[in-house]
Amino acid sequence: MNPELLILASLALPTAGALLISLCGRSPNLRETVTLATAVALFLCVAAIVPSVLAGERPGVRWLEPVAGVAIALEVEPLGMLFALIASLLWIVSSVYSIGYMRANRETHQTRFYVCFALAIASTVGIAFSANLLTLFIFYEALTLATYPLVTHHGDEEARRGGRTYLGILLLTSTAFLFPAIVGTWLVAGTLDFVPGGILAGKASPAVATLLLVLFMFGIGKAALMPFHRWLPAAMVAPAPVSALLHAVAVVKAGVFSVVKIVVYVFGIDASGANFEWLVWVAGFTIIAASVVALRSDNLKRRLAYSTVSQLSYVVLGVAVLAPISVMGAVLHIAAHAFSKITLFFAAGAIYTAAHKTKVSELDGIGRRMPWTMAAFTIGALSLIGIPPGVGVISKWSMLQGAMAVEQWTAAAVMLGSTLLNAAYFMPIVYAAFFREAKLDAHGHDHGEAPLSMVIALTFTAAGTVALFFLSNFPMRLARVVAGID
Repeated sequence: MNPELLILASLALPTAGALLISLCGRSPNLRETVTLATAVALFLCVAAIVPSVLAGERPGVRWLEPVAGVAIALEVEPLGMLFALIASLLWIVSSVYSIGYMRANRETHQTRFYVCFALAIASTVGIAFSANLLTLFIFYEALTLATYPLVTHHGDEEARRGGRTYLGILLLTSTAFLFPAIVGTWLVAGTLDFVPGGILAGKASPAVATLLLVLFMFGIGKAALMPFHRWLPAAMVAPAPVSALLHAVAVVKAGVFSVVKIVVYVFGIDASGANFEWLVWVAGFTIIAASVVALRSDNLKRRLAYSTVSQLSYVVLGVAVLAPISVMGAVLHIAAHAFSKITLFFAAGAIYTAAHKTKVSELDGIGRRMPWTMAAFTIGALSLIGIPPGVGVISKWSMLQGAMAVEQWTAAAVMLGSTLLNAAYFMPIVYAAFFREAKLDAHGHDHGEAPLSMVIALTFTAAGTVALFFLSNFPMRLARVVAGID
């Protein structure tokens, strides 16, 4: 199958899978078989495009042209290739995990859950393969709408309130800031197509370029820059598999992916005259402030949510520095955070399922009863702190090198200081789990690990976090091309 057909199949498979899943709703085993089969097929489709991209090709497909010179178009370049591979692979793992979680917790509306999950992945692939700003915007909005029913899955007042915050902030930022930025770019550059070196290069004054940068960065609400970050902790009312989707597979990754893609292909690493200094300060503030909130949070999922807000801004900070090696590190951190954070949320869901615990203060000795789960949690935590053998040390070190190379000492200080904060809110959990005396649960009973499928999934992602440390050549190769190093 040629790359163009593979691109179309990569969109069609999860969309068709959503339809088939809905038709199989009365047969849970068949429904879940279709989910897994579709996820595997999508990954194989996406992986089949890799040789073409590594050979320097940029396969693409153009559809409608609603405005003269602006088409709905798809094109696979190295950044999108990496993102699509991560999302499609982690859909398989998330599906395995979800089957165990949804059944063990007797969740309602399971068919709707799997349908919306598939539609979210389809939207994510569309974002990854977008050839221009219009296509990116369409799939970006589709992802917001597809994930809203997942956030409100439980249907109670807390879920509806969280869903309103989620939908309100993401739609507000995209319509009030992102869409005007896209229109402004078209008026200035005469095109919306992503081009290496940036389409604004030599076409926008410093003032106009900076204004567009402000609109883009705050318009991409999924990147969770403060003050437009509250949708992320609000969405923690959703089940653990949804949290994993939001934090690792699709939503926040779509945010920081869009940030990197716009900086590299709209502004260019030479910045096209735009002032990026303010972005360094905003991203730096978000990293530190979110880390402090995480440190003070006793609810485990809330702590992980604010950790995500902080870690996302590492990517933003990395590209804001505008050094090629820091951009490379930012691209690699998308992959590092995906595997590390999905492991942490899988572990949180496993703890809730097996022990019905949701607070950090309740986790004393839990590592002795759930050794696989907490070992995986430890690996994910070490990676995000920046300690080997987690891949996070490579991405963080690259971003720090870039900051020091261009003498961006504010960014360097934030990266070093936040590493200490990361350790401060992760390591007490690990210590309590393995070195404090175990307590009986609320009912006076002992417990073991979560269902096997959940343990398999979190073990796989933890192993992936370590594997990426030792086998980082492939993602690094794609990241280097994006950063213009090769």
